[in-house]
Amino acid sequence: MKMKHLISLAILLLPALSFAQDDMKRVVDLRGYWKFSIGDNPRWSSFEYNDHSWEKIFVPSPWENEGFSGFDGYAWYRITVDLKNINDQNLFLILGFIDDVDEVYLNGQMIGHSGSFPPNFYTAYNSFRKYYIPEDLINRNGKNLIAIRVFDTVLEGGIVKGDVGIYADKTLPNNTFLLEGNWKFREGDSQSWAREDYDDTHWQDIMVPSLWRSLKKTKVDGVAWYRKSVMLPESYKMDDLVLVMGRIDDFDETYFNGVLIGETNDHQPFGWSQSFNELRVYDIPKSLIKPEQINSIAVRVSDMGGDAGIYRGPLAIIPRSRLNELTNFRD
Repeated sequence: MKMKHLISLAILLLPALSFAQDDMKRVVDLRGYWKFSIGDNPRWSSFEYNDHSWEKIFVPSPWENEGFSGFDGYAWYRITVDLKNINDQNLFLILGFIDDVDEVYLNGQMIGHSGSFPPNFYTAYNSFRKYYIPEDLINRNGKNLIAIRVFDTVLEGGIVKGDVGIYADKTLPNNTFLLEGNWKFREGDSQSWAREDYDDTHWQDIMVPSLWRSLKKTKVDGVAWYRKSVMLPESYKMDDLVLVMGRIDDFDETYFNGVLIGETNDHQPFGWSQSFNELRVYDIPKSLIKPEQINSIAVRVSDMGGDAGIYRGPLAIIPRSRLNELTNFRD
């Protein structure tokens, strides 16, 4: 049982280690003037929305220093970036520190969030924002829209500090399809949730890896499901692909396109089980892979108590021959 609490401490330390930018190359500098509006409207995440009448404010800087002194509440930032000359893979959006809560969209699709908006508010003002940009959301032929929804309560608000930009990870092995970032999440249990065509639109969003308690859940033991849909490129139709699901507290059943491809459960009681510390690596049968189409991943997680969830990476689809490079990099 003590080991499990030590793992919890390690999780708290991991973000500080993963934010070192020595291994990251900035390919787009986003410091400068962004479009800005107070208020809240879901349409503001859309590429088609016309923001010509919005204010312009400098990023990074508290919005109080940019003409919005004393403002607390909702506001949005928007900026368009041209990526047609960017050939780097494994791109991340680094936004530094945002006070208090944020949701981040690329071309209308959420790629990350930190904290929780009202009515279940909790701040993430001291969390470093680094969000993976899924390749299938990027327009490599031209403009891309970044839209950020922010909520602030007191004192400083907005994108307050940091080396804001789009960065390429120079150390990830070739043919790494990262799965870290935004997933769908639901407490409870139904075998239908493993189905390839199940509609999870109304499920809760959760950042992975993280603990269930990041959602401010009062009940963390029991069963919950995670789901993610990914568009794999044609090059991923190969024989030796594996799904790496990191470390999960406590037990899991993992499905790819509706088919069970792996599970981890040592059937030991709480305090004795070591399943939470096992790296999940499951072979993906070539017959299940659908290049240039939507592929679904569903993970049933059961927890006996204490911490819970897909709490540590790496999470990726990768050729087995590259697995050691990935795990050495992440560990």
